[in-house]
Amino acid sequence: MSTDTAATAVATPTPSARPSRWAGYGSLWRRVPQELGFLLLTMPIAIIGLSIVAPLFWTGIGSLVLVFGIFIVIASLYVSRGFGVLELVRLRWSGRPAIRQPLWRPRTDGAGFWGTFIFGPVADGHYWLYLLHTMIISPIISIVSWTVTVVWVSIGLGGISFWIWARYIPMGDREFWVHDVVLDWMFPGNTWQFDSMAGEIVFEFILGVLFLITLPFVTRSLTLMHQGVARGLLGGWRSEELRREVADLSASRGAAVAAEDRSLRRLERDIHDGPQQRLVRLQMDLAAAERRLDTDPEAAKTLLAEARLQAHDTLEELRALSRGFAPPILQDRGLVSALDSLATRSPVPVRLESTLGTELRLPGEIERSAYFVAAELVTNAVKHAGATSIRLVISTRGDSVTDADSGAGSVAAAAASVPQWLDLWVIDDGIGGAATVDGHGLSGLEERLTGLRGVLVIDSPVGGPTTIGAHIPLPGEGAALS
Repeated sequence: MSTDTAATAVATPTPSARPSRWAGYGSLWRRVPQELGFLLLTMPIAIIGLSIVAPLFWTGIGSLVLVFGIFIVIASLYVSRGFGVLELVRLRWSGRPAIRQPLWRPRTDGAGFWGTFIFGPVADGHYWLYLLHTMIISPIISIVSWTVTVVWVSIGLGGISFWIWARYIPMGDREFWVHDVVLDWMFPGNTWQFDSMAGEIVFEFILGVLFLITLPFVTRSLTLMHQGVARGLLGGWRSEELRREVADLSASRGAAVAAEDRSLRRLERDIHDGPQQRLVRLQMDLAAAERRLDTDPEAAKTLLAEARLQAHDTLEELRALSRGFAPPILQDRGLVSALDSLATRSPVPVRLESTLGTELRLPGEIERSAYFVAAELVTNAVKHAGATSIRLVISTRGDSVTDADSGAGSVAAAAASVPQWLDLWVIDDGIGGAATVDGHGLSGLEERLTGLRGVLVIDSPVGGPTTIGAHIPLPGEGAALS
């Protein structure tokens, strides 16, 4: 049994370790293929959307005097929603951070099929914003961004390759050369004389290099323009996010209450069926031994031996039950030391792998819940999985640096990030087949983690191995070092 504990510390980057400007520029180039793919498809998709939605919408408007006109308008709203969702997906594929979609719940919930799916979109402002984006906004900005992208790429690639294909262009008695016009404008009155074709090739090459050098900035700016428009028209509203947050908090609170109630009920049942029954028998054995102490010392001795065995078994059961609570070592020395003690006491070899320092102290409720989850998972692996070895892995991770933060400061930003998640994994080589069943252990753990707004991930194919991960969000201020 081994414990691999490696403390990690975040140090301020030294000047020699700070990224150069070229590193930030290189990060821009890495996104260019994705951004070009996004930008070059913008106008075709926008024209297709306009060609489909506009006839539908105006036909529906013109047919409102007839009954079926409203259904054509509603169809145009649904089609607009499809093109808007496609825009959000394409932005995510281009490397931009995902934009949260609206809550597509009609305001007429409970009104049946007609109120929900037919007339619901009419009362939802998001559908009309998606229609506005598909019919007007997207075609306008797509034509602009597509034109700038095509011109920029054409000038860049055409300029650096002009010396290859210029010889195949019939020049005739050409008298107009672009480089002459530029040089005369920059240096009026000059009398320079050199080969016109050579000057044009050099000029085109320099121009192409300049356009290619600035291409990442152009593609990034145009993609950000599309993202800004999409965030304003296609993203969810702040009020919806608050409503979703309230719903999540309510669900978390309900799950936490249910998990605590289930834990208390299970503890009550375990105490009643285990230690309490043993203590009753212990009391009876001691009373019988007391009665026979004078008349039958040998029988009294036998009863006392049985009482001692009962006391030992009761103590072991109480120790097993106490593993579900916070042990003193958790409060005194922290989560890593408590998990190390848990691994040492396990009847099956447990290897603890931690990237947390022993001095790292997390909020009390986080440490208690993490210890309880780890103890429960290790106990399940010992009792039900038939495992011969168990790995207990614990670490923290910070928020990932988004592409918007990439550039010269990305490395420094990543180094300065604070832990935002506590990750705890229990991996065993048992028989597998673990799943959440209502009223059983894993379901209770899932409810406990939901109460902390965490996530339980289970990967347990039949035959094993079993990998169960508990991911617990940390407070915004991060972990406190004592």
